[in-house]
Amino acid sequence: MTRTLNPRFSFDTFVVGPANQLAVSAARTAAENPGVSYNPLFIYSASGLGKTHLITAIGARARELAPELRVEYLTLEEFVDAYHAAVAAGHGEAFRSRFTDVDVVLIDDVQFVAQRLETQAELLRLISHLLAQARQVVLASDRPPRDIEQLDERLISQFAGGLVVDIAAPEFESRLAILRRKADERGVDFEGAVLAAVAEYNARNVRELLGLLNRLIAFQAVNEGALTVEGARTLLGLESVLQEDVETEEGVPETVPPAVDEFADFLDSVGSALARQVDAWRKRIEESVEYWDGRGYRTKRLERLLTEETPLGAEQAVRAYEADVEHLQALAADMAELDPPRAGDPVFRDPERIDDAEAAVQEAREGAGPPPGPAPHLTFESYVETAGNRVAVTAARAVTTDTSVPYNPLVIAGPNGVGKTHLLHAVANALAVRPEAVVACQSAQAFLDQYVDALERNRLEMWRARHRHATAFLLDDIHLLSLKPGSQEELFHLFNALADSGRQLVFSASGPPDTLDGIDERLVTRLQGGLVVELPAANREVRSVVARRELNERLGTTDDAVVAYLAEQPDPSLHTLVEVIQRLAQELEASGEDLSLALARRVVDGDAAAVTRPARRSRSSGVVMSPLASVRSPEKVVWRWPHVGDRLIEDMR
Repeated sequence: MTRTLNPRFSFDTFVVGPANQLAVSAARTAAENPGVSYNPLFIYSASGLGKTHLITAIGARARELAPELRVEYLTLEEFVDAYHAAVAAGHGEAFRSRFTDVDVVLIDDVQFVAQRLETQAELLRLISHLLAQARQVVLASDRPPRDIEQLDERLISQFAGGLVVDIAAPEFESRLAILRRKADERGVDFEGAVLAAVAEYNARNVRELLGLLNRLIAFQAVNEGALTVEGARTLLGLESVLQEDVETEEGVPETVPPAVDEFADFLDSVGSALARQVDAWRKRIEESVEYWDGRGYRTKRLERLLTEETPLGAEQAVRAYEADVEHLQALAADMAELDPPRAGDPVFRDPERIDDAEAAVQEAREGAGPPPGPAPHLTFESYVETAGNRVAVTAARAVTTDTSVPYNPLVIAGPNGVGKTHLLHAVANALAVRPEAVVACQSAQAFLDQYVDALERNRLEMWRARHRHATAFLLDDIHLLSLKPGSQEELFHLFNALADSGRQLVFSASGPPDTLDGIDERLVTRLQGGLVVELPAANREVRSVVARRELNERLGTTDDAVVAYLAEQPDPSLHTLVEVIQRLAQELEASGEDLSLALARRVVDGDAAAVTRPARRSRSSGVVMSPLASVRSPEKVVWRWPHVGDRLIEDMR
């Protein structure tokens, strides 16, 4: 009647995101503490969103932690068929007794119990028996109990006595993580933006998403060359549809294993009684085994002492065991900070595996690492301050010098090319010199990419821990998270955690928060709760200073007429100005001419292409394209950048 658990369906292969986080957390708890919490556990969702995967993972994890457990997985139809066959053969009681010793029962497709009154009565009898014996029951359905037609109220009440939790459709980031993982498993590489384009399509479920991936894989396998974004969309008949807001459950609080009481209290309470026993040492060890086993620790090390007739140093052995347990507690607490889900790993409950526990914590510590920091060359000293931007610069300096100012968060708003990125990194560099500072400073695109990568590698908690350890958090171009509900949800919780701890928050955006489309209202209100400063377009004064400085640094000379000409160009973007000066430097090097207004005019007007260039390959910009292979912010890209040390704009990472 039962089926073998599919080895591919485990927690390690399940991509966790906001849409399923609560269900996964409950499933892990049920697997690691069967019969104790969330019993029965009822998981429901639309078809193809991972119900079967998740309940199978519960059985696999429970069996991994305790190989002696009996785990039964079956569908409701298999349950019905077996029950009818047993009744027809006169073996109804034998059918019921087969579940007497089962520790974890997993029943899939429970919705098919609708209108089957006799089956409902048998299912109620089975679940009542299992719950009375503290056996774990997990059920999966495509709808909540109340929506199952003519379901017995007693069953509904039984399900409600545990936990009923749903799995929603995955949001963009989870869809992208799933596609990337499945492509990796198949050993297929796509251009970065191809999978992102597929993820933008609001697939109804994971099966539909994987069907789209299979079509891409099949097409690319029989064609020469890599599949392009346009080709993928044409092949799949998709349009670039941005996903609408997806409601997500509130995150489940991170659980830290409870601290174990001091063993000295135990010794005080039983010491006098043990002293009166003939076999005092044996009672001592037996009581120790009972005490620690009841708290979930492996006691094989102590139990082996009972096989000896007169073990030497029983008291010392117990105390050594106690010391090892305390060490495991400290390691588990460290892991709870670095990667909370792994804090419940059995290795932290076995004093004979301290080396493994230490190795696990060290691995997590190395994996967590510090968050990305600011670009060191973008400082206040190199920022051009004018009357137009003085308010913004003054506010930016204030958050680095006076911890009492209420500029938290500080939001720097303005169009492309006005110096938002430079000013944000200048703040980050000033904050980074503080003792024991951990400053996280990155673009919103990098934040999104790292989030997707964490989803793909099941390292979400570790990724969160990296940012929550920061003493300051600065995010450039927050508007790039528009219509990315998963990333915004993560940023919302990170914002709250850091703000509640008094950490400094700084953001840049293309405009004031209330003008940003596709940004969650909860984030907008929090951004507006600090100080919003706007940077105006660079005026002639600023452009003159930047032009003169760039010419001096690149050419070792300036020309007043060239500076004036460049400063008067209609495009106010400083990025465009720097790019023009880079082209001018290249033309001077190629032609051997002296700096002049005529040459500057040729470069700006586009006639410079006619200048003969030496046959050599120009250097790349050093700009690393996003893994999503789509440039969300043109202001961050400079195509010809001859010297790394000259960068004035943050690299895309």
